[in-house]
Amino acid sequence: MSEASGFNQFIDTPNNLIDQLVDLDPQETAEWKASLDSLLQAAGPTRARYIMLSLLQHAQENKLGVGALRTTDYINTIPSTREADFPGDEAIERRIRAIVRWNAAIMVHRAQRPGIGVGGHISTFASSASLYEVGFNHFFRGQDHAGGGDQIFFQGHASPGMYARAFVEGRLSEHQMDGFRQELSHSGGGLSSYPHPRLMPEFWQFPTVSMGLGPINAIYQARYNRYLHGRGIKDTSDQNVWAFLGDGECDEPETLGAISLAAREGLDNLNFVINCNLQRLDGPVRGNGKIIQELESIFRGAGWNVIKHMVRPPSGKRYKSAELNVWVTEFALSKISTSVEQNQNSVY
Repeated sequence: MSEASGFNQFIDTPNNLIDQLVDLDPQETAEWKASLDSLLQAAGPTRARYIMLSLLQHAQENKLGVGALRTTDYINTIPSTREADFPGDEAIERRIRAIVRWNAAIMVHRAQRPGIGVGGHISTFASSASLYEVGFNHFFRGQDHAGGGDQIFFQGHASPGMYARAFVEGRLSEHQMDGFRQELSHSGGGLSSYPHPRLMPEFWQFPTVSMGLGPINAIYQARYNRYLHGRGIKDTSDQNVWAFLGDGECDEPETLGAISLAAREGLDNLNFVINCNLQRLDGPVRGNGKIIQELESIFRGAGWNVIKHMVRPPSGKRYKSAELNVWVTEFALSKISTSVEQNQNSVY
């Protein structure tokens, strides 16, 4: 979610509150302004800007009621020097992710075969596989968790990735995978195009298509969890609600229509994970420049905490099939050949 590089936007917008207050010590105020002028002259604008941003952050940490910037610089919110060590085995998780991506792509490709021709979406999951895999392996808690488990609103167009992972886990058969988007025509029943609890009650928990349905429902689910806890009906204090969506989905009125409610209710049990893969779909085509900054401004303005993470693959890095250590053919689905221990916090 968001904060903009536009420090100038902050100073260009006067704080009307200052005009309404009486300066009880004009001399001290003048000294502070002179100190800033001296810093600007001695160290330059870059250093002066850093000091001002640091003071704003410190003021917010001390709850002084100072308005936050709507956007931060176009860099990661958490610098590399403050990143925690990866808690798992990066090599094997990367390998699993590659297999799941492959399975998702082949499943969609098979759904386009002659006589079927229903196809499917693949770029959504292809660009967000890392987000989901980190969630599955390190964050999401299953329904058998002592705290009740997390509630996840999967992005609808990423369903091939969820099926692909379920296949690797042995929860779906190859025959079922071959019936993607063929709920009625496939012998024995196929897999629904999108998350659909009525068609697949043992697999999906929430419907998230049409676009925008998932995010707004996630907000009200998080609020309902708070209601249950507040009324003493159920202890939901250890349950988190996750909503996965894309930048294009944020153009839907349902997606952003209730985000102020989440901030107003202080729903810190709610997490939006927005994959900005420049896939705005509906309406006239508009510029996709710095969509991250645009969304940051919207969510911060509504009162959300925002963490930006921008990554690029290492220059020139391409994973070869040999690195996967699995045998695949043009239309083959891959199963992982290494046993991976799973705990109750990550099994779905």
